[in-house]
Amino acid sequence: MVTPLRSPSGLALKALRLYLVTNQSSAGRRTLTDVVAAAVQGGVTCVQLREKQLNTRDFVAQAVALKALLTPLRIPLVINDRIDVALACGAQGVHLGQSDMPVAQARRLLPPNVFIGWSVETMDDVARSAELPLDYLGVSPIYATLTKTDTQMPWGLEGLRQVRAATPLPLVAIGGIHLGNAREVLSAGADGLAVVSALCAASDPCVAAAAFRKKFQ
Repeated sequence: MVTPLRSPSGLALKALRLYLVTNQSSAGRRTLTDVVAAAVQGGVTCVQLREKQLNTRDFVAQAVALKALLTPLRIPLVINDRIDVALACGAQGVHLGQSDMPVAQARRLLPPNVFIGWSVETMDDVARSAELPLDYLGVSPIYATLTKTDTQMPWGLEGLRQVRAATPLPLVAIGGIHLGNAREVLSAGADGLAVVSALCAASDPCVAAAAFRKKFQ
């Protein structure tokens, strides 16, 4: 097994432990800011704003609101896909997928202290990651999920173990993760858990986040 290292940008692994990925449709009538505030109170350590249906103006406004909430708590805000939005709000990180801006180009546009995560869907992607200026990999999806329908076949636990053996980069697992399988995903090599519906759709995101944090003990 390859031992996971501290990220190249200096991003500590503990910041990736419980990684909330937003989904307004799962939040129902609640605002994303309210859901994030509750989840952070329960122990979320990183927040990714992933709202592909928002126009640019609304995306920036939501990003600015979350940045104002998270900065005093020293919790990083990550922007999915949109380099322009990340720059506009001063986000600490960006997450890119296989169809987004190439990592090397994003790195040239972003300040050096902004970290970059990249979704990997195949072992070929993992091999390519060794040549890219990345801070962590998102292993996606671990299990089939309704919130990530534009990806390859699920990795499963064995696939996650293969990724862990192939790279020293920090790994954040995403896709179908809930309280019932969180511990086995961590045991298979994930450094962090990215959670969407299990937090955004929870009746009490604070309580749900606190339950996830117990899985790390």
